[in-house]
Amino acid sequence: MTAIGRIGSEFGAAWSSFLRRRTAVFFTFFFPVLLIVIFGALVRTDPGGSGLFTEPPEYYVPGYVATVVLFTPLSRLGSTVARHREGNRFEKLATTPLSTAEWLAARTAVNTVIIGIASLLVLVLVAVLTGAALPLSPLLIPYIVFGVVLFCGVGAVLGAVTESQDGAVTASNTIGLPLLFLSDTFVPPEMLPEWFGPLQNLSPLTYFARGVRALTPGQSGDPVGPLVILAVLAVLSFAVGAYAVPQTD
Repeated sequence: MTAIGRIGSEFGAAWSSFLRRRTAVFFTFFFPVLLIVIFGALVRTDPGGSGLFTEPPEYYVPGYVATVVLFTPLSRLGSTVARHREGNRFEKLATTPLSTAEWLAARTAVNTVIIGIASLLVLVLVAVLTGAALPLSPLLIPYIVFGVVLFCGVGAVLGAVTESQDGAVTASNTIGLPLLFLSDTFVPPEMLPEWFGPLQNLSPLTYFARGVRALTPGQSGDPVGPLVILAVLAVLSFAVGAYAVPQTD
């Protein structure tokens, strides 16, 4: 069997496993919906005012999409790797032709499909609840794909270095929450201390948010530069994640 065939077989198994876990399916799509309802519909934007959510609705579109692109792969890959370690599944994997890179590629592909569906749902809800114009450029697709690949790699590393599945989920939330709100997503840079600007550029989610915002009608920016940076970071993250996935337990 070729590498593509092995990845395809693992993809099918992982996809079926996801669909069987109804609670996981529900919360995968429920969390971003809840976020949009709270911040998009209940906490209305007030352009020209003061405080948070004073930008036009279009400004926050990247933040809503970033929620699923960030949290879903971090928590899913982190908990999956940790669960496989606890069940000694990687020891069984080592006896098959499937390499750790192929295993991670299959899991990343599953998450790409899941997050693609979730992102579409998010965009529809944002348009309905806030009236924001949506980024309909074809470049949105590679932004989502590279973002998923990047954070799947990070999630794999978290699952490999934490001691348990609960530890992996805790670590993903500890990393994800600061990144979500401090990466030029929901909080404009001018509202943060001046010294924090260079640190914000160290977050990979910043390039996702700025690039998607540049694709959004009524917003400005360079849509290509951040995509190139995100692609490079995605390749590096995937390589590190594949290396971190244990071949034996």
